[in-house]
Amino acid sequence: MDPVLIGELLSGLMFVGVIGVLMLGFPVAFSLAGTALIFGLVGWFLGVYDPSNYGSLVGRYIGMMTNEVLVAVPLFIFMGVMLERSGIAEQLLLTMGKLFGNLRGGLGLSVIVVGALLAASTGVVGATVVTMGLISLPAMLRAGYDPKLATGVICASGTLGQIIPPSTVLIFMGDMLSGINAQVQMEQGNFAPEPVSVGALFAGAIIPGLLLVALYAAWVIFKAITDPKSCPATPVPEAEKAGLMREVFVALVPPLLLIVAVLGSILAGIATPTEAASVGSVGAMILAALRGKLGLTILRQAVISTATITSMVFIILFGAAVFSIVFRTMGGDNLVHEFLSSMPGGAIGATIIVMFIMFLLGFILDTFEIIFIVIPITAPVLLALGVDPIWLGVMVGVNLQTSFLTPPFGFSLFYLRGVAPARVTTGMIYRGVVPFVILQLTGLIILFIFPQLITWLPDLIYH
Repeated sequence: MDPVLIGELLSGLMFVGVIGVLMLGFPVAFSLAGTALIFGLVGWFLGVYDPSNYGSLVGRYIGMMTNEVLVAVPLFIFMGVMLERSGIAEQLLLTMGKLFGNLRGGLGLSVIVVGALLAASTGVVGATVVTMGLISLPAMLRAGYDPKLATGVICASGTLGQIIPPSTVLIFMGDMLSGINAQVQMEQGNFAPEPVSVGALFAGAIIPGLLLVALYAAWVIFKAITDPKSCPATPVPEAEKAGLMREVFVALVPPLLLIVAVLGSILAGIATPTEAASVGSVGAMILAALRGKLGLTILRQAVISTATITSMVFIILFGAAVFSIVFRTMGGDNLVHEFLSSMPGGAIGATIIVMFIMFLLGFILDTFEIIFIVIPITAPVLLALGVDPIWLGVMVGVNLQTSFLTPPFGFSLFYLRGVAPARVTTGMIYRGVVPFVILQLTGLIILFIFPQLITWLPDLIYH
């Protein structure tokens, strides 16, 4: 049999095999690396893979560990954890609940607003969902909210940190797309390719993030009009109205100042994402200190949590590097290129197929697992077909936000299930997120039809 055909067949089987191993529940990083090593051994035995390719892993790993852009990841995680520990999220939820309480659906709208603010100031999905689940869910249930609507709003709003900057997913995506785009451009004869920066991805994600917020809010308003019993008003007692505006000011201004300092400095070109993340981390500690929450215990908890999350993400990245080397050197690149290039509709058809595959993978895999496996395989082909890298990165980010929501393995569903009262069943949570998954797909279609919603702001700022 033709060695090229054998290599492509093995690489295709390897992709299917790693998905199967992950579905069995094995650790992600070891599943990626282990499956790749097994197929690499088979490929070596059949004469279609050279084990000396593993030698390039050393340089790749050192490059990852010394990459200044990726240093922003643990810093942003620390900023988010510190803000969550300082009680700012709790204060925001309580204050916004009072502000919107007089409206039908007001508590739902307050959760969406707070979810967007926390996404822009922390970006830690798990902490946001748990915090809102502990504080808002009991209040919404006491007010008579339909448990399905309440849980859906909390899960969806908590996942906004996946797309609204500073998103760790976008940081990794920006770093990966920058290298892939440079390689593709040079192969096409352009030896001065335009760089793909994390800042440009952040700028491109702002309008899509606000679009999702608007869609969520529109659904709550629709429910308030068509089914008032599902989201009744919760009037604020007269005694509490007097100091309400002061409470709103105290709760809103500190996180807004932090958002402006971090995102504003990146978008204005004053600071790199890593420098801005450093400022954000210090700012989060200052806000915690002003609230009297900065102590050795809180600091120790934040550092340990940051180290745990960062280690988890980077070990997956290292495992994905092994998978990528074996897959590509056995001819997987050619297989993917032939498959996507043969799609009807050219670049548009190929992009739709990749997005559909990613959406399906979101049912069983985590966001980082998907981008570390799929982006290195498919992005070179899509960019070679003329797809804009900024548009592609943001579209993938919005698409993969659904991986936190789609049953049965959506992480937000697990986070909320862990803190929800017993009378809120898992079935209620699953049914509650379905309308929001549909809303996210609607948002994805809108962004597909109107790509300027993604590309306009980066073009305005960086050109």
